[in-house]
Amino acid sequence: MFYYGWKPYLSVAARRKKAEGIAARMKKKGQSLSPVSAERGAIAKTFWGKSWCENLERYSDFENRLPRGRTYLRNGSVIDLNIGAGEITAQVMGSDLYQIRVNIATVPKRQWQAIGADCAGSIDSLVELLQGRLSKSVMERICRPGTGLFPAPREITFDCSCLDWAGMCKHIAAVFYGVGVRLDEKPELLFTLRKVDAKGLVARADAGLALPKPARGSGKVIDDAKVAGIFGIEMAEVATAAAPIRSVADVRKPRAKKKLAARKKKTVTVKKKPKKKSPETARISKN
Repeated sequence: MFYYGWKPYLSVAARRKKAEGIAARMKKKGQSLSPVSAERGAIAKTFWGKSWCENLERYSDFENRLPRGRTYLRNGSVIDLNIGAGEITAQVMGSDLYQIRVNIATVPKRQWQAIGADCAGSIDSLVELLQGRLSKSVMERICRPGTGLFPAPREITFDCSCLDWAGMCKHIAAVFYGVGVRLDEKPELLFTLRKVDAKGLVARADAGLALPKPARGSGKVIDDAKVAGIFGIEMAEVATAAAPIRSVADVRKPRAKKKLAARKKKTVTVKKKPKKKSPETARISKN
């Protein structure tokens, strides 16, 4: 029985049973599904998944339909979800099996360059980026509404085969939350979705680092710690006797000794004063 074109409501148990039957038939045909679901509590667990969900909930355009989407995701209605370059395709089980397509605009070139410039020198590796182990300032820059990596409502278009003519139906809302769960597993899919290269962001960040000038006489010498990390060996510590540092007093001391020796060798000649003649001797000499 239909009500103005609408199919009768199916309970959660009925939807699951129907979804299992469809999945079994598709498997026989050689078609594989990629279902996604969430447990109670937070939909997403990691930085990228949480940030995606928070970005959706930030916009008033979506707030009315998102709660129903969370319910559909948790009860296992999203039986297939795939993320590609600029698009998301999914199948959601409701009163019938509905086909969903979501298109996401590419990050504008200038916007992507601005993100790379602002994060320059703050992202050490691709692993660190994908794991979300970034500083607070970098995370805030990447998640900045309108100019970050996450799409704004104006950059999102979607379509569902259901009869709900609302701006966003509950099936599409479930798919959006499903993307957050999928980003928990594969965060690199966000960069695929926005048609940008995560490696390029790391490369631009590295370009902002100032390379230290090599010290004179250092040559191509690798630090022991780096050698140990590269080859997995332990470097033995070599004890080197440091030359004693001579103080200024020690340096000047020999010169002082030389001057003292020279003074000792130097002889002083004293002129003897002529003796005064007695009066008698003076008379004799006159005569």
